[in-house]
Amino acid sequence: MNKVVEERTKRTQWYQEARFGMFIHWGLYAIPARGEWLRSVEQLTKEAYEPLKDEFAAENYDPRKWARLAKEAGMKYAVLTAKHHDGYCLFDSKLTDFKSTNSPCGRDLVREFLEAFRAEGIRVGLYYSVIDWRHPDFPHYGDMHHPMRKHPECSNENRNFDNYLEYMFGQIKELLTDYGKLDVMWFDFSYGDMKCDTWKAKELIEMVRSIQPDVIIDNRLEGSGEDAGSIRTLDPTPYSGDFASPEQMIPPEGIRDEGGNPIPWEACITLNNHWGYAAHDHHYKSAKMVVHMLVECVSKGGNLLLNVGPNAKGEIPEESVAILKEVGAWMKKNKKSIYGCGYAELPKPEWGRYTRKGNLLYAHVMEPQVGAVCLENMAGKVEKMRLLADNSEVKETHYWNLKEYDKNAFFFFNPYAADCYPLPDEKDTVVEIYLKEE
Repeated sequence: MNKVVEERTKRTQWYQEARFGMFIHWGLYAIPARGEWLRSVEQLTKEAYEPLKDEFAAENYDPRKWARLAKEAGMKYAVLTAKHHDGYCLFDSKLTDFKSTNSPCGRDLVREFLEAFRAEGIRVGLYYSVIDWRHPDFPHYGDMHHPMRKHPECSNENRNFDNYLEYMFGQIKELLTDYGKLDVMWFDFSYGDMKCDTWKAKELIEMVRSIQPDVIIDNRLEGSGEDAGSIRTLDPTPYSGDFASPEQMIPPEGIRDEGGNPIPWEACITLNNHWGYAAHDHHYKSAKMVVHMLVECVSKGGNLLLNVGPNAKGEIPEESVAILKEVGAWMKKNKKSIYGCGYAELPKPEWGRYTRKGNLLYAHVMEPQVGAVCLENMAGKVEKMRLLADNSEVKETHYWNLKEYDKNAFFFFNPYAADCYPLPDEKDTVVEIYLKEE
């Protein structure tokens, strides 16, 4: 096994057990409340955007509530935006005055987040944007995303990118040395020519590993949401990352390398249509859809990192809270089919999906069936079955109208009625199937 892959496999063992995490996008952009890309989309000048720091009070910020909610939802890790593309820091960086401790809230929001989530037994991660629209030495005019990209008066002639890299390395070092053990470092993002050597990625990873050798890192120093990079190859670079990070979609067949070997990955997906708080956006995914997304990710060997965007007061929106609590109620009964599970290496069934851990196969029945639920090509392979929610027996059936399909195994949820409608749990009814040892 390639050394990079071998080390990656060791580091990500906990991560591939966890399967479900919370992403939190929070910053100054919660005040105008039109999404985290506001400054770029509306091409706002520094002078127009920066005064927001003098309003950021975060008066209702209580990360203990966030942590308890994540735990109730069944999430095992959480990642907070320590600094997004706008350059505003939620931590007390010594390298800038554009930070939460220099705003009306006067608090190191990152430190409080880390302490609260660790106290609930949830692993912690920090997001750090390697682009910075505020720093004077980051490219402005002509850059693909900078708010001043169309302003020739913002020429890059006197900008020294090495100065920016020194600043970037310095802030990342602060996060790695001043805040205790981190489980995840989530870098965002590369685009065009702004990748790999542009970020001095090899040196950056060496610095990260020298301080926190066990922290796991995403693939976006090299890749992006559009291209996973060399993590998909048999010879990944040292800065290829520990996991791939598809965004706002779930890969059709999961993610494997060129040799067909599964690699760690997570789908990062918003709960509504924005990462940062957007006051007008009430288009939330239902709890049922979130459960289906989570199961789909796990069935394909991946994780779900589900995003919430707190408002300017530091409150997670009520809609998000209600959805996560509903997901948590399902997880409480069915978590065994999620944690530590992955590919079943079986064709996707018509009625839902499979997840698997060893000889335990989990049938996630998401669609009511006319007649029995079919376990294709599994005749003689089933030792016993139980409804995961309450451990009640699910009996294999040999009902008269199934006799000519003897290569398959079948079951009903109600042994006294020859159909499977309605489902015991309309979100996803999970049957734990004990497979016979081969």
